[in-house]
Amino acid sequence: MTEETPEIIGGKNPVLEALRAKRDINKIWIAEGVQKKGIAELLQLAKDQKVLVQFVPKKKIDGLTDTNHQGIAAAVAAYRYAELEELFSKAQDKQEDPFFLILDELEDPHNLGSIMRTADAVGAHGLIIPQRRAVGLTGVVAKSSTGAIEHVPVVRVNNLSQTVDELKKRGVWIAGTDAKESVDYRRMDATLPLAVIIGSEGKGMSRILRDKCDFLYQLPMVGHVTSLNASVAASLLMYEVYRKRHPLG
Repeated sequence: MTEETPEIIGGKNPVLEALRAKRDINKIWIAEGVQKKGIAELLQLAKDQKVLVQFVPKKKIDGLTDTNHQGIAAAVAAYRYAELEELFSKAQDKQEDPFFLILDELEDPHNLGSIMRTADAVGAHGLIIPQRRAVGLTGVVAKSSTGAIEHVPVVRVNNLSQTVDELKKRGVWIAGTDAKESVDYRRMDATLPLAVIIGSEGKGMSRILRDKCDFLYQLPMVGHVTSLNASVAASLLMYEVYRKRHPLG
């Protein structure tokens, strides 16, 4: 288990979700003038958990975070990274086949936050990210995830290739996206224990990971653009897995 340095998170939902998850919060700042009625649950949870709440001028919060903080910020303990075994345990507890996302050197914190938000929505069991050349769990990611960061476990590993090998040994099939020599993603067999690789912005999926994929899928496009944003592509694939695993009756 590894941890990042303490973070400042901004925004009503990220702070509220941190309280709901009983994260270790040092202090909450609320801008003077914020209507207490709209943050009643937040204030009650802070009181119950004995978290210090301080009402300050909005300029104080502006100096703490450059996110759209809505007049609310909090100093939280470092985000905890999960172990791979925890992802398998989460799937087992839900009596579901594993469904993981592997993010290959994703660098934009907004993309990571957006992917976490969708991963939570579809019930994915966790994300796997590399330790180097990739964004980690930060306050910007927390804000972009609108609180999903509190519910989606993230494993950070030294070597994605070795981790893929370990997943395959444990019966997980590996899928990736590739515009060439691949089939339409709507033909995906998502009922298998599955890990989907999402390539980085610009470079896409690395060759070494592509070669380890059991399946390669393409997202058909009939317009003028040649590729989709990483978080958009990830969302389409995640919801295809959800659709296949939860068919309409």
